[in-house]
Amino acid sequence: MLATFIIGLREGLEAALIVGIIAAFLRARGERLTEMWLGVAAAVALAVGVGAGLALVEAALPHSAQEKLECVIAAVAVVFVTLMVLWMTRHAAGLKGQIERDADAALGQGSRVALAAMAFLAVLREGFETAVFLLATISGAQTGHWAALGAALGLAASVALGWAIAQGGMRLNLGRFFRWTGVFLILVAAGLVLQTLRSAHEAGWLLAGQQRIADLSWLVAPGTVRSALITGVLGIPADPRLIEVLGWIAYLIPVAALTYWPRALRPDPRTAQWLRGSLAVAFAALAVGIAALWPQPQVTLPDHAPRVLESDVDTSAGPDLRLQGQVLEMGATRVDLTGAEATPERHLGLPSLHREVQTQTEIAGAPGQIDLATLAQLAGGRLPVGVSPARNPGPFVAEWTRLEQVTFWTAGDALLDAQGRSAVTLRLSGGGLTTPRTLRVDMAPGGMATGAWVMAPAAAQGAADALRSVRRARIEHQFWARELPVILFLIALALAASALARARPAPFFPARSL
Repeated sequence: MLATFIIGLREGLEAALIVGIIAAFLRARGERLTEMWLGVAAAVALAVGVGAGLALVEAALPHSAQEKLECVIAAVAVVFVTLMVLWMTRHAAGLKGQIERDADAALGQGSRVALAAMAFLAVLREGFETAVFLLATISGAQTGHWAALGAALGLAASVALGWAIAQGGMRLNLGRFFRWTGVFLILVAAGLVLQTLRSAHEAGWLLAGQQRIADLSWLVAPGTVRSALITGVLGIPADPRLIEVLGWIAYLIPVAALTYWPRALRPDPRTAQWLRGSLAVAFAALAVGIAALWPQPQVTLPDHAPRVLESDVDTSAGPDLRLQGQVLEMGATRVDLTGAEATPERHLGLPSLHREVQTQTEIAGAPGQIDLATLAQLAGGRLPVGVSPARNPGPFVAEWTRLEQVTFWTAGDALLDAQGRSAVTLRLSGGGLTTPRTLRVDMAPGGMATGAWVMAPAAAQGAADALRSVRRARIEHQFWARELPVILFLIALALAASALARARPAPFFPARSL
């Protein structure tokens, strides 16, 4: 509530003062005020319409889109309040004289429409700034209705103060007023920088630098006065993240220095130009250094994963799984993935590709002949239906085939999870059989398990955690080693351009001889 009250008071007072100065000037000249009030009314209506429209659009959007709109609104609000504080700090003392000169010039042209437009544009500018700033602040407030009430009270107080000053019943040092309220607004704007960066993260635009660096829950417990001041007014959350703190510092220190650096200590134009050039070189060198020296992410992914029976996760289901390019290996069994259709989906909380494949391979090293006793053992303790010791005494020629049905998920070049079903078929011929017989047996040669299997749950979770670590490391590297240097280099270019522009001599035009 305090933040929105100060915003409403300061922004409203600035507009009220402009209108009051124009009105007093016109009354002193004996001019009517109708056109001025029409311009003021139109500007107020348009500003209220813009604010209401933005609020309605935000409420109608889905949550993800709301976060994006809140991020944009907060960023625009930071720009507005920064420019407003810097401008008013430098021009508040001469505001009245400048407005009166502009109004006198408009009257000198005999145009009341120009005066109406002057009042309209002045109020509209303040109205737009107020609407965007208040909307961003109310969106981040803990209690929206109290924040709205604070804004209404601030605007009402600004109108009353503006009227009293315009009537001459109250004297106010405008330079001092705007200077000290500017301190508060800079702190509020720094909190909006935090809100902008958090909204950008929630919108999926900024994923780097999300390490929590402090736990302030003891300081900003919900419902306390400290929470209302620190979080509600200054925008500092209970769980500040690294990128948010860096953004807060990167905004607060330069803006406060530009606004409140003592005039006696400000450098002369030549020294200021040298400082800009030096800062440009420093920022460029910092950008190059970060880009060149930031370490590459070092995260190791598991290269194999054990399989276990679905019915008993403590029992191995055979050789480990290994993903080698486009081939899934399970011991001697190799599954070619080239022709498998890949379907994107989320699995274990990660974006992945889902595939299903079926394969059959001959079992190498399996016995080529089996007798009746071995056949009965493979069939579960009794002979298969249709096989008689009298008619089919054996031995039989045996051909073994392993069938694999595998469902698995990959993320990049890593295996995320897998499950499947193994079966073994035995084709018998000879030994008294008139035609070959094909049987499905419960046990493969050498004790290889059959049936449903899954990738060991601990291995799947470990793979998911490792892939998340890889993704976070790549995101962090992309931001700190690529995007941040670009930002720093752009700042260096802006400083260099400013230094060169101020170093350029003014054009000289020699006087013409008559």
